[in-house]
Amino acid sequence: MTETCIKIMGILNVTPDSFSDGGSFASFEAALAQADRLIEDGADILDVGGESTRPFAAPVSTEDELQRVIPVIEAVRRKHPVTISIDTTKAVVAREALRAGANIINDISALRKDPEMLSVVKESEVPVIIMHMQGTPADMQIEPRYDDVVADIVDFFAERISWITKNGVAKDRLIIDPGIGFGKTVHHNLSLLKHLETLSTLGLPVLLGHSRKRFLGEVTKISREVDRDLATAVASALCIDKNIAIVRVHNVAATRQALMVAEAIRRAA
Repeated sequence: MTETCIKIMGILNVTPDSFSDGGSFASFEAALAQADRLIEDGADILDVGGESTRPFAAPVSTEDELQRVIPVIEAVRRKHPVTISIDTTKAVVAREALRAGANIINDISALRKDPEMLSVVKESEVPVIIMHMQGTPADMQIEPRYDDVVADIVDFFAERISWITKNGVAKDRLIIDPGIGFGKTVHHNLSLLKHLETLSTLGLPVLLGHSRKRFLGEVTKISREVDRDLATAVASALCIDKNIAIVRVHNVAATRQALMVAEAIRRAA
């Protein structure tokens, strides 16, 4: 749908406390309306999440997370053929989401938090997104440190890819996400964006989740998250030459326009 080489993943936070749009789509009706809007705007993938992973976020019970995401996934699947991703670290939630119609597992813990997640992944044939995060949402932004942020994250993924494949999951099912804003300073995030192409040396598709993040606010001096869509779109457009497969964003329409322009320029004689 994007008409570019990069697919757009639209964010659907069915939570009361996400960093950017917490509470806006917490009700079933609001969530379904937002799903319709994201798909109409050109989302290739809809990423549904029921637990906030913003810095210092409190954990959510399995029951609450299931109640938030499963009805929405079921309703979207009945209405749209769009690819649906379940954003969760819980094996039970991932399994039930797949049964409800999800097509991708998006685990920010890279299969490290829930020991049962590997079993769910092995049972299914769906793609799996594994993300880098230093620490947990509760402590990840407390003085994050790296020797070399790009090299350290490449090493992290090399280890996780090796472990996951040795445990019976085909490498070609994996997608890697460097985890912009997850245990990184502004400098770390900018360095990662500058050297994103390095991640492609791992031989896997790369997802970038930079939308409305705090580092964009630091660079632009824009405090309100919802006002950072232009900055998000600019960063997305710069991914055209960085071997990025997917961008995960809140504002699909703005991102789609930015990618189409960047792609047209790239293809120009």
